Amino acid sequence: MRRVSTSRSELVRWQFDLVWSLFEYHLEQLSPADFLWEPAALCWTMREDGSGGWVADWADTEPDPIPVPTIGWLSWHIGWWWSVALDHVRHQPPRERTDIAWPGPGSPTVEWLRQLRADWVELVDTLDDAALDSGSAYPWPADAGLTIAHLVSWVDAELMKNVAEIGQLRLQRAVGAGSPDTDS
Repeated sequence: MRRVSTSRSELVRWQFDLVWSLFEYHLEQLSPADFLWEPAALCWTMREDGSGGWVADWADTEPDPIPVPTIGWLSWHIGWWWSVALDHVRHQPPRERTDIAWPGPGSPTVEWLRQLRADWVELVDTLDDAALDSGSAYPWPADAGLTIAHLVSWVDAELMKNVAEIGQLRLQRAVGAGSPDTDS
C-alpha cells in the first residue's frame, strides 16, 4: 500500500469530512417530529418562548442525573459551540450561549447546520500549519497553552459525539423506543 503524505491541515479536514458524512446520513432522514421527541421523562429540549423563538433547557451546574437531550437540544448545542468556535478562529468576540438562536424543528435547523458546516469548511481550508499552531484555548482555560489545531480537533470530536447521540435518538424513535409516558 502506498503511503500518502498529508499536512496537518489536510488531515483535520479529512477527519472533519468523515464525521460530516456520518451526520448527513442522519440529517437526511430526520423529520420535524424527531427534533422534539422526548425519549425519557427527564429531558432537555427546546421550548417555544412565546415570541416565535426557542429557548434551550439549561443549568449552570450540571444536574444529577443529567437529563437526556432531545435531537432539538443537541442540534441547538451543536450550533452554539460551533458558532463560538468560528468566532474564536476568526478572532472575533465569542457570542453568548443565549445569543445563538435555534431555527426550529425540521429543515430550518438542518439547513442551519449545513450552513455552519460550509462556514467551517471555508475557514478550515484557509488554515495552514502555521495558523493551526497559533494560540486558542477555546473551550479550555486561557492558560492551557493550546492552539487552533486543538480547537479544530475538538470540533471534530464534539461533532462526532453529537452525531452519535442524534443518530441513536433517531434510531430509537424509529423503532418506537422510549419511556412509556412519552409519545413514540
